[in-house]
Amino acid sequence: MTDIKNLIEQGKAILGIELGSTRIKAELINPETYTPVASGSHTWENRLENGIWTYHLDEVISGVQSCYADMVENVKEKYGVTIKALGGFGVSAMMHGYLAFDKNDKQLAQFRTWRNTNARVASEKLTEAFQFNIPERWSISHLYQCILDKEEHVKDVAFFTTLAGFIHWKLSGKKVLGIGDAAGMFPIDSQSGTYKKSYLKIFADLIKPYGFNWKLEDLLPEVLNAGDNAGFLTEEGAKLLDPSGELKPGCPLCPPEGDAGTGMVATNAVAVRTGNVSAGTSIFAMIVLEQALEKLHREIDNVTTPDGKQVAMVHANNCTSDLNAWVNLFADFADAAGFKIDTTTLFKVLYNKALNEASPDGDGLLTYGYFSGEFITNMAEGRPLLVRKPDAKFNVANLMRSNLNTSLGAVRLGMDILSEEGVKIDRLMGHGGLFKTAIVGQQIMADALNTPVTVMTTAGEGGSWGIAVLAGYLVNKEEGETLPDFLNNKVFASANGSTLNPKAEGVLGFNKFMEKYVSGLQIERAACECLK
Repeated sequence: MTDIKNLIEQGKAILGIELGSTRIKAELINPETYTPVASGSHTWENRLENGIWTYHLDEVISGVQSCYADMVENVKEKYGVTIKALGGFGVSAMMHGYLAFDKNDKQLAQFRTWRNTNARVASEKLTEAFQFNIPERWSISHLYQCILDKEEHVKDVAFFTTLAGFIHWKLSGKKVLGIGDAAGMFPIDSQSGTYKKSYLKIFADLIKPYGFNWKLEDLLPEVLNAGDNAGFLTEEGAKLLDPSGELKPGCPLCPPEGDAGTGMVATNAVAVRTGNVSAGTSIFAMIVLEQALEKLHREIDNVTTPDGKQVAMVHANNCTSDLNAWVNLFADFADAAGFKIDTTTLFKVLYNKALNEASPDGDGLLTYGYFSGEFITNMAEGRPLLVRKPDAKFNVANLMRSNLNTSLGAVRLGMDILSEEGVKIDRLMGHGGLFKTAIVGQQIMADALNTPVTVMTTAGEGGSWGIAVLAGYLVNKEEGETLPDFLNNKVFASANGSTLNPKAEGVLGFNKFMEKYVSGLQIERAACECLK
């Protein structure tokens, strides 16, 4: 404790902040061991306005401030000191989306998050033009959809970025992005380490009839690799982060990254033939490829690791939101009945009933946790749904098992495609909220993907820890030390974890569930049509 206190007082501790869909989290780490020493958080929620899933930028700023202040209080409680300086700092956030600004840095349109599914036409046209999959949540899809919709603001765009890029810009004055986050804005050429020139040319030809006086390459953030210096915390940035004035400017910042990249770092899955599954509000599987996929698959994104390796990404918009809603329903009942059950215990009870007492296929129950649209299954909108056969065993265990199964349904469809393409995986790591209850989510995922799943003891730290580690790589890497070497030798050398193998009964049951899941998509589609 004394050593940690001294490191904090000397301004050597390293900070990572990640803005997730429902929580902003700060993680302060020891610069020598890369282990967490303090944390803070702020709860928030997106809003649906004018048909757009969005956050207001004043909420973004106040949320980051609240999160940082909570971490500062945690430091005071544990070590009795105040943070006055940092040894390194990094920012991460939800990938993709659209944040556009004019030449005077004025926001031009609603922030459109990854969750929006209103850029389908743009996505299809760009994919056809590039012969490269451009998902509709990517930043370039949002920009092009604005052009196709003749939105007035487009002519005035001088810069657009992601949420992580926005916060980093406000803290450092630098309009840059880590290569992994940039790969969710516009396709990246791994050889050159920047945006793919041939696609920039194609896009320029597509928009030429509109007569804009800007070029796309001038609007995009500069691309940086893991380990590159991405600027320093400015005086304005320090005041924005810590309005109390205690925090001094000057600490180096690593490139801002998306949640996919920080998830890869947090699970030590940045080397070829490694992969990770991040399961929270949304879910995505990231597999580091030996070589790029030959075929175009609309269900598979092509992105990169924070150090630029090619990655196949299977992304589904919906994972634990409806799971959490059902747990909250049981919490509401317990409260009404006069029973006080803490959330952790409630999750444990419900999840373990699902694993140990339910039929692996959920019996005759079928659920869809579609809070929003789902591209993999061609759903423009979402309606959380429960349907069951009259003779189904409708009990808590089967209900929760069906909800756990369906949270992995869409990502399973994408992983099936990678399997058919011959993609090899030596190690699959799991992290995110689904794994907070020990064993349950891990075992069901192993059964769903028919592959061993490992969860590290650090997996619960998530992206805020991952971006702090990337800041540590910037500050402490040795000459020529690669990111995989740094993670293997310095960060995860003594890390512990557990691996669960798929069980035959679970694999068979999940496959049976998937048959219902695919055939029942017509029900979900009808719900969207009937419940406007």
